[in-house]
Amino acid sequence: MPSSTKYLIGLLLTISVFTQGQDPQFSQFYANQLYLAPSFAGATEDYRVALNWRNQWPSIPGVFHTYSFSFDKAVPNFNSGIGILATHDVAGSGDLSTTNLGLLYSYDIQLNDEWHIRPGVNFKFVYLGLDLMKLTWNSQITTGGTLPPITPPPFDNVADIDFAVSGLAYNDKIWGGFTVDHLLRPRTSFWGNNSSVPIKVDFFGGFQLISRGRLRKKLTEVMSIAANVTFQGDFYQSDIGLYYFKHPLVFGVWYRGIPFATAKDVSSQAGDAIIGMIGIKTDDLNIGLSYDFTVSNLITSTGGAYEISLIYSFTSEQVKRGQKIHAIPCPEF
Repeated sequence: MPSSTKYLIGLLLTISVFTQGQDPQFSQFYANQLYLAPSFAGATEDYRVALNWRNQWPSIPGVFHTYSFSFDKAVPNFNSGIGILATHDVAGSGDLSTTNLGLLYSYDIQLNDEWHIRPGVNFKFVYLGLDLMKLTWNSQITTGGTLPPITPPPFDNVADIDFAVSGLAYNDKIWGGFTVDHLLRPRTSFWGNNSSVPIKVDFFGGFQLISRGRLRKKLTEVMSIAANVTFQGDFYQSDIGLYYFKHPLVFGVWYRGIPFATAKDVSSQAGDAIIGMIGIKTDDLNIGLSYDFTVSNLITSTGGAYEISLIYSFTSEQVKRGQKIHAIPCPEF
């Protein structure tokens, strides 16, 4: 790679420290339900452990990886759910990283025989890090070095706290909800600036077009339409797609673009990617693999994005005793 390219990447990464960033977005947003909304904590018939990994734009130098781990369980005696969520995002050649550790709680309210609403909260610890030794400076790439040499300014890694709230309404066929994240606006500057993470708002929902058959009290064929719209600072996008499950296989395809976009909003096209997904869903284990096919002007530059999800569930004592838990009908990928 030419040295000028390395310098440009390092410069862009350094500049990004002073700017307001956006959160990583998972294509398989229902395979990482606690990341989507704390209302999903414990919204399952079983204990649940989820692992998620996303490789964003592999053709661009530098890493753009996001990792996520979550654990949640239902507490039906209190109409509640609890969970933990850890995410780690690494971007660029300087290993600019963001780590979040959260405690989640949700409460299920039964309005009538058909409808439930489920508020949720997420208390988070946020840690922001950067490895300056991995950046490339002028003195490293110019002939004979730069006089005087450029020395990185001193800085401290950033630790802060954050808070998110969400709400969810659902019945046996339909679900919809919202999440408001970064209510405490955690800091993002290493050098004492006032930069902070902008508030993020998600609106999500969907409904089942087909639901057939039973296998050990679970559906064996389901077709669902689902959507997620995200707003954060000047950034906004929508994902809408179709999921089809025929035991034990799951297929999905959806479109990511900018909602309500006009010619003034984008240079040439509102579309960002077409996402395809295939997975296996059993009683205990769900595995999903998806790929983002870029359709924007970056089609020849990014290499798309890969995403893998792994969800393992095991039966709780309440379920073993036959206690009924109201599961949300949204897809698990």
